[in-house]
Amino acid sequence: MSEPTPKFKVTIDNITVEVDPGTTILNAARAIGGEVAPPAMCYYSKLKNSGGKCRTCLVEVSKGSEKDPRPMPKLVASCRTTVMDGMEVKNITSPKVQDARNGVVEFLLLNHPLDCPVCDQAGECDLQNLSYNHGQENTRYEFPRRTFEKEDLGPYISLHMNRCIMCFRCVYAAGQLTDKREHGVLERGDHAQISTMLNKALDNEFIGNVIDVCPVGALTDKTFRFKNRVWFTKPMDAHRDCPTCSGKVRLWMRGEEVFRVTARKDQWGEVEDWICNDCRFHKKETKDWVIEGPTNVSRKSVISQGHYVGTRKTPVLIDKVMGKTPNYRLEIHEISDVNKPNVHLSQISGPAHSDDFK
Repeated sequence: MSEPTPKFKVTIDNITVEVDPGTTILNAARAIGGEVAPPAMCYYSKLKNSGGKCRTCLVEVSKGSEKDPRPMPKLVASCRTTVMDGMEVKNITSPKVQDARNGVVEFLLLNHPLDCPVCDQAGECDLQNLSYNHGQENTRYEFPRRTFEKEDLGPYISLHMNRCIMCFRCVYAAGQLTDKREHGVLERGDHAQISTMLNKALDNEFIGNVIDVCPVGALTDKTFRFKNRVWFTKPMDAHRDCPTCSGKVRLWMRGEEVFRVTARKDQWGEVEDWICNDCRFHKKETKDWVIEGPTNVSRKSVISQGHYVGTRKTPVLIDKVMGKTPNYRLEIHEISDVNKPNVHLSQISGPAHSDDFK
């Protein structure tokens, strides 16, 4: 028998983890979890060649390795940089990284319209989360923004190029999941855009997955547009015997009505199993599915406000990151008289009001 490959030790924000050689810094940070993992707008672990475009995952390498302890002179993209044995990385503990990430978010928002009040992606948008953590109140941009006309990419998908951040995820997904890719990147530089030649329709059995991989509201489901807000719906894991895909989906329900069907996503917002168009667009009846139970939604997500049965807590690693216990740390849901975890809003008959709380 061959000997097992030795692990590499890498320290990220004062937390050490052992990973296989060839692992990227981003995936090593994800093995730790929590806020130690850098955000990623273009990287997608299930799509080949993704990553290296948005630059939101920049980190500081303060020690290259045990053999060569020199720090890297510039910030590096963690999704494209592999770890070395003894490497030390700073993410949330580096002022350089935070300042650079603020600048990256400012660039991403230069041409992005303030569509959050009307965008179907609001409440589950990666760029929305980034702007809350790293965005500025005002923009310094003084020039006209890029504007595009809305496009209908077939009977199921609508394209809003004004919101696109050119992450290329949808192009990779279409190219790797389908036999014939109909859309791609047209033009170059600041004229680049996602579109199809001659206004072709995106017609493929798995093309609906481009909606799930889009980190913003550029690609939206036409069967769900403007019908509801995600925080008013209750996500439920369900499955069916589908001859085309795994049939494992997430139903977004309100009462007994199914408003939307999407693929299940992990804690990093990545699809667990690709699903077909038939499951996504055509099976909108409760009788079509075997419902397993409430989806595990992050406690920090706005989607969790109406149902506490399926919520999960994000690991708090601030003690290990800072090397000491902070003087003051508040868990608002543990001391507040509002939104108590033992009050299950999903089990209240009718809308919740002040009488349901102290």
